[in-house]
Amino acid sequence: MTAPELHWEENGVPRSARWRSETGATPPRRVVVADDTITADMAYRQACEGVGLLWRGDFQNARQLLQAITRRVDKRPRKPVNTMLEAFNQHRQIQSQRARILGMLLIPFDAGHGIPLRRAPDAHPACEAAHIPGDEPYVASLRELLGLIGSYEWRRKGVEIPALNNRIHPHYGVFSPVRGEYVELVANTPMPRGSVAFDIGTGTGVLAAVIARRGGKRVIATDMDPRALACARENLERLGLSGQVEVQEKDLFPEGRVSLIVCNPPWLPARPSSPLEHAVYDPDSRMLKGFLNGLKAHLTENGEGWLILSDLAEHLGLRTREQLLEMIESAGLRVVEKLDTRPVHGKAKDATDPLHAARSKEVTSLWRLAAA
Repeated sequence: MTAPELHWEENGVPRSARWRSETGATPPRRVVVADDTITADMAYRQACEGVGLLWRGDFQNARQLLQAITRRVDKRPRKPVNTMLEAFNQHRQIQSQRARILGMLLIPFDAGHGIPLRRAPDAHPACEAAHIPGDEPYVASLRELLGLIGSYEWRRKGVEIPALNNRIHPHYGVFSPVRGEYVELVANTPMPRGSVAFDIGTGTGVLAAVIARRGGKRVIATDMDPRALACARENLERLGLSGQVEVQEKDLFPEGRVSLIVCNPPWLPARPSSPLEHAVYDPDSRMLKGFLNGLKAHLTENGEGWLILSDLAEHLGLRTREQLLEMIESAGLRVVEKLDTRPVHGKAKDATDPLHAARSKEVTSLWRLAAA
């Protein structure tokens, strides 16, 4: 699909360039040129009005300006709420508005991802790694650029996975296994007998790698996202497991029946606001329902399906435990065992988080499921 164009006037001359946004943000309707002379208050007011600020000054000054705008956005008061569901909906609305405002500070790119600004970083490796087209000049938000660079650094250094005694290297747009509690659940749960397993929605390939290291002689890992498929293949090759694990582009299940099927679907049944949120939000529980409803037909007689799921959705009022159990039962499945662990990530202890009341109660579970 052709990227939309951004139009503005500079020194009395009409100008235009391609608009690129990996989050799916629409281009600002109005764009003005800005540089080091603009004040933070003026930049904040214009960003709130939906005016894009195309930066022509020093790159590091643009970063400082973005921080100043961020402080002003984050000082906005929140309305009182009565339930966690109201808190969640308000939080998502505020986050969406925040992303829109902070996305108004724009950076020009030359063909090849060069940034024609003083003290600008070399963004070419990060943009190339994310497969962003660079065949012509374009404009993108500074906030997205910083996200790209940060993601590239994560990809370079990787995430330590104790269960593998190694690192997993997440690609841009692929959910990073920074919450290691669910990986430990898969690493420590007794495996059913059988030599073949499926990993549904493999992402980085971390769970497929853990299963392979635990004795799965053949693992088929599936995903629909091209970035996830490339990421999983690269990680498995780096770990020396590409001969054991086959990565397939599939929506949920590959062909056949196996003794173990693992799935870690998005945990929150809500609509993602950008393509990068698909690993967190599962509209109408599509992937969860698809996994449960197809599981029985792909298990061997004594096989098990391992569903890795947080109960955060229950604490937020997005889904009840009764609804989850009803999904399991209506799919012709029974619960063999539920193994629980507590998250250890920073937000679980952050009392300033607007969703802290829910996060502080969160439990991550591995549901061992079998045919009823």
